[in-house]
Amino acid sequence: MKAIMLQGTSSDVGKSVLCTALCRILYEDGWKVAPFKSQNMALNSYITRDGKEIGRAQGVQAEACRIEATADMNPILLKPKQDMIAEVIVRGEHYADMGASAYRNDYVPTAIPILRESLNKLAEDYEVLVIEGAGSPAEINLKDRDIANMKVADLVNSPVLLVADIDRGGVFASLVGTLALLDESERARVKGFIINKFRGKFSLLKPGLDWLEQHTGIPVLGTIPYADMGIDAEDSLALSSLRLKKRDESDKALRIAVIRLPRISNFTDVDPLYDEPGVTIRLIASAAEWNNPDVVVLPGTKNTTDDLRWLKQTGLAELIRQASDNGAYVVGICGGYQMLGKELHDPDGVESTHRHSQGLGLLPIHTTFHAGKRTVRVEGEVCGASFAAGQEVTGYEIHLGQTVREDGSRPLFRLTDGHTDGTIADDEAVWGTYLHGVFHNRAFTRAWLNHIRVQKGMDPVSEEVRTESERREASYTALAALVREHLDMKKLYEIMELPLPVT
Repeated sequence: MKAIMLQGTSSDVGKSVLCTALCRILYEDGWKVAPFKSQNMALNSYITRDGKEIGRAQGVQAEACRIEATADMNPILLKPKQDMIAEVIVRGEHYADMGASAYRNDYVPTAIPILRESLNKLAEDYEVLVIEGAGSPAEINLKDRDIANMKVADLVNSPVLLVADIDRGGVFASLVGTLALLDESERARVKGFIINKFRGKFSLLKPGLDWLEQHTGIPVLGTIPYADMGIDAEDSLALSSLRLKKRDESDKALRIAVIRLPRISNFTDVDPLYDEPGVTIRLIASAAEWNNPDVVVLPGTKNTTDDLRWLKQTGLAELIRQASDNGAYVVGICGGYQMLGKELHDPDGVESTHRHSQGLGLLPIHTTFHAGKRTVRVEGEVCGASFAAGQEVTGYEIHLGQTVREDGSRPLFRLTDGHTDGTIADDEAVWGTYLHGVFHNRAFTRAWLNHIRVQKGMDPVSEEVRTESERREASYTALAALVREHLDMKKLYEIMELPLPVT
C-alpha cells in the first residue's frame, strides 16, 4: 500500500481540506484510496454506518473517496470534556475519560499496536492511503509521545508533505523552523511543501518560494488559493473563519444568533444556515453581542451542564428566555436541546459534579444523564411541525442522557426505528432535537426559515433547494479541480512512487 502524509506547521493550516482534495483526486484517477488519521482531537465527530464515532474530517474524506468510513480510519479520537480531561474513543467506542498526564504517560505507549492493526486492515482493501497529521510534528516537548505525525509516517514508510498557512503570516519562518526542529531522519521524510490559503499576487511570492527551495533543497509542490468550498471543518479554530463568511445585512434578512458555547461540539450543524439566502448569522458568546436576533440556535456541547451554567453566568440564558417571550424563535440541537428543557439530572456524576440543574424552561422536557453514549445514524420524517409535515429527514445522534417529554407535548420527528425524537412547542416557535445534521436536510431548513418569514410578514424565499448529497459532491469535485490545477501532480505521483494516470 502506497501512502502520502500531510503534516502541518500548526493546527488549522488546512490539512483536512487538502487531504479531502487528494482523496477525491486519487479516486478520480482510478485508485482505491482511503483516509487515515491515527489520533484526532476534535469535538466535531462523525458516526459510521455501524455506529462508531470518529473524527469528522475522516468521515468527510471517506465520502470524497466514495467509500464508507470505518473506525480504522481514525482509531483514536480525543474529545475534550473539561479542562485537562478528555474522552478517549478507541476504534469508535468510548474507552475512558482521562487526564492529559494519564493519557500521555499511561495510554500512549500502548497505542502503536492499535494503529498498526488499523493500518493493516486498511491495507487489505485499499491501494493508497492519504494520511493526515495533527498539529505540528515539531512540538519538541511532546515529540516523544507524538503518535499522530512522524511515528505514523514511519509505520507506513510514507513520504511527508509539509503544509503551511500563508494567510496567517510567517509562512517561511514556520516551514524553515519546523524543519530545523525535526530529527535528521524526520527531515528526510519531508519531500515537498504546500503553501495554503494564498490570496495575493503570485509574482510577489515567487522570489520567496525560490529562496525556500534553494535554502532547504525541498520543492514547493504548489500554492493553493484561498477558497471556501463548503467542506466540513474539523478544528474548533475554524470557528473564527465563520465570522468572515458573507452575510446578508439587508433590512429584510433574518437575524440568526448561534450561541458559541465554551465546549461547542459538532458546530458544522449550523453550516447550512450560511448557505441560505436572506439570513445574517452571528456567533455570539456574550450579552454585549446580543443585538435582538430573530432566531437563536443553541448548538451541541460536550458538557451540557457546565455550558448551561456558563449561559446563566453570562446573562445569555435570561436574554434567550426574554427573546422567546417577545416572539423570537429558538432551536436547540443535542446539548442545546437538553438546555431548553425544565430540568437536567445527573445522579451519578456522569457529566458533571452538578447533580441537578434548572434548564431554560422553554420546552416541557426532562433529561437524565446515564453512563453509555448513543451513537447512531437515524432516518425519519417530520411529524410535529406543520411547516414541513411528512418531510423525510436524516441525521446522527451522539449524546449521553435520556430526555422525556411531558404528557401532551409534541415530538418533532418520527424515526424509522419506531422511536420519536425532539420536541416542538405548540406555537412551533421553539423546538429541539437530538439529530445532528438537522439543518443539512435542506428542504426542511428552507421550510422552517420560510415559516418564520411568513409569520413575520416577510416574503418567503423561492430559490431552488439543492439536496445535501448534491451539494457535497459538487464541493468535492470543485475542490479537487482547484487543488489539481495548483499542485504539481507529476511531482506528487513521483513522490508517492505511483505511475501517472493515463489521460
